[in-house]
Amino acid sequence: MDHVNGDEFLARQRVLVIAPHADDETYGCAGTISRVKSLGGAIYVIVASVASIEQYGGAQESGLRTVTADTRLSEFESVAELLKVDDWEVLFSGSERHMALDTVPRRELVRLLERDARLSIDNVRPTMVLIPAISYNQDHEALFRACVTATRPCAPGDRHFVPHVLCYDNTSLFWTPERERFTPNLFVDISEFLQVKLQAMALHASQVKDPLYHGSPEGLALQSRWRGKEVSVDSAEGFATMRVVL
Repeated sequence: MDHVNGDEFLARQRVLVIAPHADDETYGCAGTISRVKSLGGAIYVIVASVASIEQYGGAQESGLRTVTADTRLSEFESVAELLKVDDWEVLFSGSERHMALDTVPRRELVRLLERDARLSIDNVRPTMVLIPAISYNQDHEALFRACVTATRPCAPGDRHFVPHVLCYDNTSLFWTPERERFTPNLFVDISEFLQVKLQAMALHASQVKDPLYHGSPEGLALQSRWRGKEVSVDSAEGFATMRVVL
């Protein structure tokens, strides 16, 4: 798929991004979101949960600190505005579900993603769904499995069928068992959008970490350029295809 045809393909897409937490959309596909929007496509984002959390320090800090739900939500709103997403919603607010999606029955998660959420697959009717790759994080794993179920094949006319289902990257995915190692086989050239991706990461200010951390802005830039080198462009985002129907 050359760049011209790539643009034509992306311009036709109606994309639903499903993110476990605010910032996963940036790590995985902020460049692709920006490129799709620049071409006239549509982007919708579901964030599974937002809550106040205790987490280990940010840049130049150490030890535990509290980041409030209002902070995380405000940061995400700024990112959504920067990326010009068409609409977004949060499925769960509060500590009961945050970092505990593995305690939610998969049937409930699937029901929300399929039909009951405001931006569900039935309501948005996307041509492409971007889902988190499986990882050591329990929320990512639970949401990945629910997304796979929600996008399963179906008989014609039963419900909305999503032709393109892709798993997106995360800088943490090097730390997985070998059998679950993320291996991208579809790449989106984001050379013109890398700075937007990094700006989005900066807007998630409470999550910005020291440069040596894999999830830092520096780590994110390095990963994007490494993915680019895999396909001979300056910067890229890699996806693992679950399904592509042309």
